[in-house]
This record gives sequence, C-alpha cells and structure tokens, in this order.
Amino acid sequence: MELSPLVENAGLWTILPPLLAIVLALLTKEVVFSLFLGILAGLGIYAVQAPLPIQQFPVALVSLVRGSIGDGEHLSVLVFAFFMGPLIAVMTRAGGAQAFGKWAVKNLKSAAGAQVATVVFGLLFFVDDYFNCLTIGNVMRPVTDKFRISREKLAYFVDATAAPICVIAPITTWAAYIVSIYADNVPGVPGMTAFLRAIPFNLYSILSVVMVLWLALRRGGDYGPMAAAEARARAGDPVGAAASDTHDEALDPAVVSNRGSVIDLVVPVVVLVVSGIALMLYLGGYWSVPAEGEKPVTVFAAIGDTQAALAFATACLIGLAVAFVLTIPRRVLSYREFFECIPAGIRMMVSALIILALAWTLSAICNSLLGIDDFISDAVKRGADAGVLPLSMLPAALFLLASVIAFSTGTSWGTFGILIPIAVAVCNKVDPSLNALVLSSILSGSVMGDHCSPISDTTILSSTGSQCRHIDHVRTQLPYALTVGAVSAVGYVVAGLTRTMAYGVSAAVTLAVSAALLVAALLVLPRIMPSGAK
Repeated sequence: MELSPLVENAGLWTILPPLLAIVLALLTKEVVFSLFLGILAGLGIYAVQAPLPIQQFPVALVSLVRGSIGDGEHLSVLVFAFFMGPLIAVMTRAGGAQAFGKWAVKNLKSAAGAQVATVVFGLLFFVDDYFNCLTIGNVMRPVTDKFRISREKLAYFVDATAAPICVIAPITTWAAYIVSIYADNVPGVPGMTAFLRAIPFNLYSILSVVMVLWLALRRGGDYGPMAAAEARARAGDPVGAAASDTHDEALDPAVVSNRGSVIDLVVPVVVLVVSGIALMLYLGGYWSVPAEGEKPVTVFAAIGDTQAALAFATACLIGLAVAFVLTIPRRVLSYREFFECIPAGIRMMVSALIILALAWTLSAICNSLLGIDDFISDAVKRGADAGVLPLSMLPAALFLLASVIAFSTGTSWGTFGILIPIAVAVCNKVDPSLNALVLSSILSGSVMGDHCSPISDTTILSSTGSQCRHIDHVRTQLPYALTVGAVSAVGYVVAGLTRTMAYGVSAAVTLAVSAALLVAALLVLPRIMPSGAK
C-alpha cells in the first residue's frame, strides 16, 4: 500500500522516532529492538495525524520495509553485502587471511605499524565509503588481531577513514553528488570550484584524519570506552563480545586450509578494487562513444553519474569467481569446502542486512512521511530571516545543525540535500563570500552526525567489516567523534571571525587553532578519562 506524506510536517514529533531508537540502542545495546521500536513510534505518530486506520497498521509497516529495501541504491548495497560475505568467507577458509596476518606480524613488527597500515589503506581506498568500510576491515582484521588491537579500534579506524576522506577527495561519488547540489542552487558558479575552496575548511574530516594518525602512532593515547576495549585486547581478547555475533562452524580456525598463502587474500582484493573502479566508470558512461557534436564523458562526470553499490556488488561476484579459479586448481579448497563458504558468508552478513533494512525504514518514515527535513529546514529559514545569528556565527551554527540532522536521520547525503540549498540561498542574500565556508561547515557537520549515529549505514558496515558488535563500535567511537566535533565547532567560530581576512590567511589561522586544540585535547583526555565501562 502507498502512504502519502502528511500535508504539514509533524513538528517536534518528527524528532521522537530517531531519538527513541538512538537512546534505546545506547542504553539496551540491542540495536534491532531499538530500531524496531523507533519505526513503530514513527508509524504510530503518522497513524494519528494522517490518520491511518489501526487495521491497516501491519500492512503499512511491511510496505514501508519492502519499499526501503526495494529502493534502487539500497537494494544494490544489500546485494553488495550479500556477495561480499561469501568472498570474505572464501578468503578466510582458504587461509589467505591467516597467511596475510602472519606476513604482517613478520614485516610490520609492532602494533603501531599495524595501526598505521590500517589507516593508510583507509586513506587510499577513498573512491566509495561502502567499499572502504567492508574491504579494509576484512583485510586488516587478521593483522590487528595478531597484534592484540581491539575490534572496536579497528572499526573506528575504518569508519574514520571512510566518509571523512570521501568528502574531501575530489574524485569520489560524494564529491560528484555535492557538486551537483551546489550547482543547481548557485547558477554561474562552478560547483567544483566551490567544493575545492571548501576543502581547507572541512574541519571535521581533516581533524579526523589527524586524530586517527595520532592514535595509530600512540599506543597509550586512548580514553573512555575505547581504552577499556584496548586493555581487554592487550590481555589477549581483541574480539570480546563480537565473537558471539560472528562465529560460524564453516569458518572455524580448525578447518581453515593450511595450504593457503598471501595471494589467496591479495589477488581477490586487488581484482575487487580494480574491477570495482572500472565498473564505476563503465556504468557512468566513461567508455561510451559520444554522439556527434558531444564531448567525451570525463572521469569526474562518469563517477557522478554511476551506480557505485551496483559496481562493487558486481566486482564482488568477479572476485568470487577469481577466488574459485585461484583455490580449486591448487587444491587449497575442495569444491565442497568452497561452496560451504557461500552460506557461511551470507550468514555473516545477516545481522548487518537486518540493521540496514530497519535503519532505512526509520529514515523513510521520518523523511518521507513525517517531514523531518521540512520541519528542520523551516526552522532554519525562520531563524535566518529573523536575523537571530550574527554572520560570524553562521558556519558554527550550520555545523551543529547538520550534525543533529545527520545523527537523527543516519544519512549525511540526505543532510546535504536538506541544508545546502537553504544555506546557499541565505548566503546569496546576505553575503555571497560566505558560500564556501558555509558549504564546508555543512559537509563537516553532516559527516560528524553520520559518524556518531547508530543508524548510519557506514557505521553499520564498518562494524560488519571489522566483525565488531555494532553497538560496541558506536559506544567506543562516540567520545572520539564528539572530541573532533567539539574542536571543529570552535574552529568554525574562528573561521567566521576571520572570514574578512584573505582566504589563505583565514584557512591557515583556522586550521592552526583547530589542530592545536585537538592535540591539547588528545594529551589531556587520556589522563582524565583513562577507561570506560566495559
């Protein structure tokens, strides 16, 4: 059945469903239960205000879940995870992951080296955040386990080098999307020019990279719940509560092949990366022959018009075929052992697929039915028209607002779509020179909120790729994300106050002050928050 949006948004009630889900998840540590209650609350609010007859409630609920899964991009993400699981299982069962872990222990020498390698891999795989989340965690997990680095720490490194890098790299699906929104709302101003000018002020993303490098190099620099997780890992248990979520008899260490080598991990991963990028370009029309009089499609245009999740889902299937050719003729795995990995890999992904489906359903209720985006955007317009904030405080205010929206909805892209058109319209009216700074504050705030949110798809996939219990990843990552977020908010105050200076001077002052504050925080916090509740 089709549900029509409310004629007017549900006001403050729109915030209740995501807030309920997030608070319950943090308190109960049961994500599926919390998301389901948030969905019921959202549908209940809609039923009262629409109104929706009580007898139609169950059908409406199932229709919403089906519609959320059936969305083109969402379905491609599910297929991507569906194929990625078996590929991971084959690489594990073939002994490739185990061999890579032994090689890394021999060559990396230390836990700091393993952590830096994880961060560097995350920085290099910047084309798409979903791909980063699932690939880096699975490649580096055997290494970090060997060096007694907690799964929570691995998940944080993966998450902090996914979206934060995608939003400052010009050749990504993210950049293409942002540029298209900006160009639609600021005629005559090249979107890529605005995006590039915003990069030095994209404080949350830049400072997140600084923080992960700092923590990777300083073994004793953790604080809060992450410090407790790291202490547990150093005592010999890097997995912790994740074990009950990820164990599968078909992937038990006792049945892992002893004939595997590093190539059983490296070759499928390289094929996955290369074919994924090639397919992104293909689906974006890069190799299509232009019609007479038309220009060839550029790399950036192709990435902007591609279907990233579909490309990497197909790449996973190609990687699985390569793994078959690699392992069967060499008798690393038998036919039976290879095909036992297929259902085992799918079972590995079931928890993530359920959480993703419920998170998307909750987002659909809040955005499409209750109008949370209209409610927040209307509030912003009223505040801007009333002149409540001085212009110097506008970047900091938009950063905080974007953080709240992305945290509540679990989507940074949705937050871009809500706030960028409003913000640039305000800037064009009062001070066009603020456009790049305001754009950067929205991008930073959206990524920060997405990074903190338990219902964010990248947060879910980061914990899945690292085989860390999802709520443990959220709980340990939250203090780190809030640290960078607080410093970024102060940085945007500095940027607003120095906006009348030359662009380069303002950027240098803002970055210097922000970096100094972050370093100070990272030196002090481990002393006052040495550990958290286990």
